Amino acid sequence: MPPDSAAARALALCLGTLACLGAHAAPVRAQEQLPTESIERQDSFYCQERKLGYWFYCTRPKPAQQTAPAAAQNATRQLDAITATLRELKAKAILEPTPANVTAYIRFQREQLDRASLFSDVWQRAIWQDPDLDYTLQRPVSTLGKRQWLDSRSAERDAVMAQLSQRYGLFYFFAQSCAACEVMSPIVQGVASRWTITVRAISTDGGPSRHFPGYTVETNQRRRMGLEPKITPAVVLWDALKNQPIPIGYGVMSADELQDRIFLLTSKEAGRDY
Repeated sequence: MPPDSAAARALALCLGTLACLGAHAAPVRAQEQLPTESIERQDSFYCQERKLGYWFYCTRPKPAQQTAPAAAQNATRQLDAITATLRELKAKAILEPTPANVTAYIRFQREQLDRASLFSDVWQRAIWQDPDLDYTLQRPVSTLGKRQWLDSRSAERDAVMAQLSQRYGLFYFFAQSCAACEVMSPIVQGVASRWTITVRAISTDGGPSRHFPGYTVETNQRRRMGLEPKITPAVVLWDALKNQPIPIGYGVMSADELQDRIFLLTSKEAGRDY
């Protein structure tokens, strides 16, 4: 029985297509090793002369062009412009105080006051909703909160001061001719007695002290401690564990301030309590 003519045509078309693909397969694999000029000649042959169409990538896809992001508005320049405008309107209103100039200045100033009020309101709301931003949680400003904070801090300070004598002692530099030393000496004595801290009183001019009868005369101790040599009174905490001085301060201090400074310098890192 003779073969079906339609089936024969389909088979011939299929074989022709496969032959075409087979003929092109080798050049495609070889193309990977060919230089750029050779690849371009092959593309010209298959795409322009043979016109094989969609079987080959005759029209190479172009990479998508990335659009540059729109330039962000410079907030600093905007704020500078507002400030400059406000100053200009104010100057004009002062130099030429016509109703129009004064009104223009007042209106513009009112706009900026409204802007500042909005900023302040949003600032406050942000602080209320984020405890990390609320400084008053560390240092309360209300009467009740401040009283509670002071009581808690005082208890913490007293606990530190109670253990202070196990590691620290005090150097107290005074002079008989120093009027401020007459005020400071009993304060140092009172703090040291309360917390049983050993005090070594040193006279910088050789004169006595009625508050520290067991004083010694200075023999260049201040210079070795890196202290200002001419200022009295001066209080220095001595760290026996590290064998180093910790200057507390100069001049007259209240007992509370003296204890606060000792507490901070011995138990708080810089920036942890402010």
